[in-house]
Amino acid sequence: MSSGKKGRGRQKIEMKKMSDESNLQVTFSKCRSGLFKKAGEICTLCGADAALVVFSPSGKLFSFGHPNLDTVIYCYLSLVPPQNNGTMQFIEANRNANVRELNAQLTQINNMMHAEKKIGDELSNLRKEMGAKLIHTNKFLKARQRIKLLFERRYDGQRKKIIKVTWPCALMVAF
Repeated sequence: MSSGKKGRGRQKIEMKKMSDESNLQVTFSKCRSGLFKKAGEICTLCGADAALVVFSPSGKLFSFGHPNLDTVIYCYLSLVPPQNNGTMQFIEANRNANVRELNAQLTQINNMMHAEKKIGDELSNLRKEMGAKLIHTNKFLKARQRIKLLFERRYDGQRKKIIKVTWPCALMVAF
């Protein structure tokens, strides 16, 4: 038949918690995706509604629901009388913690947007002020040029020495 060694094939894994942290994370991720895939297949093939809630070893929440998680959970809760067990309290506490965290982030973003708007308004006001000063400065420069031209025309033949015109419109002439 076949010559050579016979392979060991797929080995059964002993069911106990893994000690290596990186292997634990990889295995959790693979098993979680496989579990969600199987739940999706059951929903598609059988038309069932399903909800899965899984917490990672680090405490992060992962969920799957068909048609969606809230619909399935509310349907379940309406059929079963409310129970005051630890799992529901843990889920509620986790959801409240997430809402608080998201609200804190939203508040921080709103404060940042308000500060940016304030800075933008200040820049706009400065731009307007600088524009007005620039217009005023341009008018002054044009006026100074006109005064200089008029002065040069008036005293053209007399060879007067014109010293700089300085702000505010002080004209100094040496005779």
